[in-house]
Amino acid sequence: MNNNQFVVSPEWLFDNLNDSQVVIIDCRFSLADSQLGQNQYQTSHIPGAYYLDLNLDLSSPVEEHGGRHPLPDINNLAHKLANIGVNFQKTLVVAYDDSRFAFASRLWWLLRYLGHEKVAVLDGGFAGWQKAGYPISDIIPAPKMGSFTPQLKNEQVVDYTYVKNFKDSPNVILVDSRESDRYRGEREPIDKIAGHIPGAVNYPWQEVTDASGFLLPSSAQRQRWEQLQPTKEIIVYCGSGVTACVNLLSLELAGISTGKLYTGSWSDWISH
Repeated sequence: MNNNQFVVSPEWLFDNLNDSQVVIIDCRFSLADSQLGQNQYQTSHIPGAYYLDLNLDLSSPVEEHGGRHPLPDINNLAHKLANIGVNFQKTLVVAYDDSRFAFASRLWWLLRYLGHEKVAVLDGGFAGWQKAGYPISDIIPAPKMGSFTPQLKNEQVVDYTYVKNFKDSPNVILVDSRESDRYRGEREPIDKIAGHIPGAVNYPWQEVTDASGFLLPSSAQRQRWEQLQPTKEIIVYCGSGVTACVNLLSLELAGISTGKLYTGSWSDWISH
């Protein structure tokens, strides 16, 4: 089981369920059914966990440009985090989902972008928690009062203009995080145009975990990225800036901190 600054095991979380300095956030979501995650949470979740919705809490409304999941309004997100007891740079936030970190890593990345380094994902997600025999609950926890004043790390994000201007630079590598058949343009289930940004290399986000949603060991994460390590700047994208965060987590686990998120990703790129 993994335990480091970016990931905690089900065992660790169970042992720390009642720690006042730990806030658990359920990020379960389905792109095919936007109500599914919320319904799952209300039925059963890790005791004490709060729920944040990809569309309503971790993104802002879709516009002409900016992709399918634009970054959320920072002040709104900070207010929501404070209202569930998160204290800036003091509280450890543990995020989980049931989709191999597809949505938990979005919150993981967002918190780090907001300057809050104390955040980890739950290895194995909700299924791993249940398989280990740990308790679940349908009790919705009451709001708590925290204090969250973000300090944005703007250097961690890039936009369409930046990618367009620098994607062909020898000092930049552009990483497409989608499944290989979407990268190759053979299949496109969501966006209007198939294909990838010219010059991008493909590192599918599902390769970060095993089939059960547990992270591959750090040695495997390092091996995965070893050809890119000399690169000064790694820009990661996916369909809408969500699953790319799984690759950004993988990069950090490999000891590479130069990764940046193209927030609008492919869905923004094809809107221009």
